[in-house]
Amino acid sequence: MARATARHILVSSEEKCNELKTAIEGGADFAELAKQHSSCPSSRDGGNLGSFGPGQMVKEFDTVVFSAPVNEVQGPVKTQFGYHLLEVTSRQD
Repeated sequence: MARATARHILVSSEEKCNELKTAIEGGADFAELAKQHSSCPSSRDGGNLGSFGPGQMVKEFDTVVFSAPVNEVQGPVKTQFGYHLLEVTSRQD
């Protein structure tokens, strides 16, 4: 069964999400930005969500996590919780 590890940053606006993505693309540290800006409890661990399989996260999340390139920041991804930047850190298909 497929498994992935990922980290994310959760914010309330698409604008903030894009701002953080630009900062990361410019060399800012993903984990530090997660600690400073993410409203998810995972923020204290740099946005790390650990390992999970298909169907364990919301559908929008799953779609990206199990199709996007590894180690490339994706987003904004809109879910019922807000806007996410997602980075798949590993995946086994």
